[in-house]
Amino acid sequence: MKPLSYVQVRTAREAIEAFVAAGDSARYIAGGTNLYDLMKLGIEKPAHLIDIADLDGANRIDTDGDRLFFGGAALMADVAEHPVVRDAYPVLAESLSKAASQQLRNMATVGGNLLQRTRCPYFRNGANGVYPCNKREPGSGCAAIGGLDRSQAVLGASAACNAVSPGDWPVALMAMDAAIELQGLGGTRVIPISELYWPPSRTPHLEFTIGREEIVTGISVPKTAAGRNSTYLKVRDRESYAFALVSAAVALEMDGDRVRQAHVALGGVATVPWRARPAEALLRGETLDRERALEAARAAFAEARAGRHNAFKIELGVRTLADAIITAGSKSQ
Repeated sequence: MKPLSYVQVRTAREAIEAFVAAGDSARYIAGGTNLYDLMKLGIEKPAHLIDIADLDGANRIDTDGDRLFFGGAALMADVAEHPVVRDAYPVLAESLSKAASQQLRNMATVGGNLLQRTRCPYFRNGANGVYPCNKREPGSGCAAIGGLDRSQAVLGASAACNAVSPGDWPVALMAMDAAIELQGLGGTRVIPISELYWPPSRTPHLEFTIGREEIVTGISVPKTAAGRNSTYLKVRDRESYAFALVSAAVALEMDGDRVRQAHVALGGVATVPWRARPAEALLRGETLDRERALEAARAAFAEARAGRHNAFKIELGVRTLADAIITAGSKSQ
């Protein structure tokens, strides 16, 4: 057993001050569903845990006004089951309800979910030094490149890393143009979710653009008519409790059978939650049918590059995205 300190705090300021005072060996904890896992694997070795699950107002869910707002410590289960989210923004509810098990969703927070570490097997199984991993040990190399890469990315990979971004919720938020509220030493700032994730480039150990002491205090989503015509489609090796091989978040603003505006993002195939702008452009202003959906989906994967074992993800991704587009469009009828 390795000793560690644990403290509960009630305000973000208290949390940040405790984190800074503890130094590099400090970690925030809320639900703990990712951090405990990494501690058991020997990847994370904190000496100080700062519990932010009960920060004042941190579990707030507010659906009034022109935006949805979710406190960083709101539970995944609570957000997924909220009637406004469930009925008017199915892409958000479905992305949460298809993630993990009910027990985990009852513990895990929507803010913590944004900051999950990769499930790349070389990252998770190589803490004993058997497999090189640039995310775990910068500059050591990437065993997944040229290795067993069936689950790895076909979009956004670099020569240093091809690990897939693991979440479902961030993909739906990416499609819905969410903004992330962060609090740190310099106060509160808000960034688009598209700016939260670093692509791997040559520094894949730098995954998030937030400061070490910053806390995700809120997530806001613009209210849009596209919310009702939305879906999150997830394809995996087994029906439940598995990460996506491919997933697609689609929200469409429709005018009859014509697409007025499209929001499309992909998961399970890219190194970050992936906004599919080419697909959106091909859908916008067009009559929606199966052929148009397939054309848009092929455009989304036009720059995909397969490794040794994951070429199947490209065709699977095209068909999954096309199905999600048709499903989202059919909700307007």
